[in-house]
Amino acid sequence: MADQQALGMIETKGLVPAIEAADAMVKAANVELIHASTICPGKYITIVHGEVGAVRAAMSAGQTAAGHYVVDELLIPNIDPQICPAIMMTTSPGEIEAVGVMEYFSVASAITAADIAAKAANVRLIEIRIGFAIGGKGFVTLTGDVGSVRAAVAAATKEEALLVSKTVIPRPSKQLVEKLI
Repeated sequence: MADQQALGMIETKGLVPAIEAADAMVKAANVELIHASTICPGKYITIVHGEVGAVRAAMSAGQTAAGHYVVDELLIPNIDPQICPAIMMTTSPGEIEAVGVMEYFSVASAITAADIAAKAANVRLIEIRIGFAIGGKGFVTLTGDVGSVRAAVAAATKEEALLVSKTVIPRPSKQLVEKLI
């Protein structure tokens, strides 16, 4: 049986410590660097994926390299397999019956909510948009039948501390679907 997969993220203030952290992370363990970019002026995120132990080792190396420049971090063991493609925006959601959208004040909160939603109901993640051009926030779009989308959004937004807003749109217009995908 394959080891559980995990996702790790480090958010830093400043570009130089972020680049050092990203380099340290991929050198420390056998992980895949799935995203590294600025998310808003002065902040940068690095996201890696791999086996739980490898991601833990990569996170430790990244935290050491970035030091006091780390402003947020996230480690999710047993990550839903839809998360990485949704972050990389390489998903093909198929038929769109209903759309759920959740917006969060932080990237970590958005990724966590997407993982909860994907595990809570039979939904397909469309995208996890992280930070860039949205003020460092994150949002999640997903699809499925109306009941599943409602259940996924409800489960993911149960803890609303960093939630900005949420919606479920049954039978979204064709024009909206074309712009989402």
